[in-house]
Amino acid sequence: MHLTAAEILETLMIISFGISWPTSIHKSYTARSTKGKSLLFLCFIFVGYLFGISAKLLTHNQNLAFWFYILNAIMVFTDICLYFRNRKIMRTDGQ
Repeated sequence: MHLTAAEILETLMIISFGISWPTSIHKSYTARSTKGKSLLFLCFIFVGYLFGISAKLLTHNQNLAFWFYILNAIMVFTDICLYFRNRKIMRTDGQ
């Protein structure tokens, strides 16, 4: 597979964005709180990744960046799920 300079740069951009998600997921999981989290922000990011995935599918360009869009979308979706879990925990604990 031969990547163009633009595809390499796009992949590096997506990787750069994605580096923070494992830390965010870990923080959400261990904090058991929604404090400091914005559901709206997470949803906008998730939808943005879905747009990126859709663009790659429409152009039949499932290059390396495509797979990082999917990975990042999965991580953001995980953080969204943890948001709802943590909201339920907070309500149960009376916080």
